[in-house]
Amino acid sequence: MSWLQLEGKAAIVTGGALGIGRACCEALASHGARTVVADVDEKAGAELADELKAHGGQALFVKVDVTRRDSVEAMVSQTVKACGGVDILVNNAGILIPRLIVDPAGREELTEAIFDRMMAVNVKGFFLCAQAVAREMIRGRRGGVIVNMSSESGLEGSEGQSVYAATKAAGYSVTRSWAKELGRHGIRVVGLAPGILEATALRSPEYERAVAYTRGLTVEQFRAKYEQVSIPLGRPGRLREVADAVCFLASDRASYVHGTVLNVSGGKSRG
Repeated sequence: MSWLQLEGKAAIVTGGALGIGRACCEALASHGARTVVADVDEKAGAELADELKAHGGQALFVKVDVTRRDSVEAMVSQTVKACGGVDILVNNAGILIPRLIVDPAGREELTEAIFDRMMAVNVKGFFLCAQAVAREMIRGRRGGVIVNMSSESGLEGSEGQSVYAATKAAGYSVTRSWAKELGRHGIRVVGLAPGILEATALRSPEYERAVAYTRGLTVEQFRAKYEQVSIPLGRPGRLREVADAVCFLASDRASYVHGTVLNVSGGKSRG
């Protein structure tokens, strides 16, 4: 077995088709975990599961809408049927819609609909997935690990992204609270807070346009400023570096790491 000893573990990764979620699925599968790619994007999720299997991994795609209890419970049921239980949940599904609290020009102002959407995916989704998986872990008496994907912005705040930052701050709180509740059942709850990462398909032109506007910049100025952020290690993080941290936290090598959020940001801070 490998040092992390994840072989045969059943791992669900929500938002697993793209970005950080995809990197987590690839990393977990490479370590021998039975990896459930859980995503609302059926095409991308199914393609990734097929790709992982083609490379010798054990993978399954399950379509899920993390804002709906019936969909989440069906995801857990399918995982249990295929894998015999759930050992790891990577609570990763999330969305980011840049908006200003007040926009005098009326172009990119926060609305109730956008607020509700981000809260539903990023906070309610965390709750529904953790609850359904924890119930199964307790029922199966096999313990397990829940990894909540937070963000450095959850502590630092983020201009034009106040609701997103608030949802990620919730990630810190629920991680600590659920750890106090679930530890007695042998379930560890930990979090991860990435900082600035390499560009992916999720950083679309529309996203960059919206963020630049909320900060009073052109897209070109935003891109230049993005590259100039002070990161002591001198570069953006790689998706695989976040995924490697997830694999460690999900393994028994981190068996006494509980109720804390690991910052993965290259040392980036306000100072």
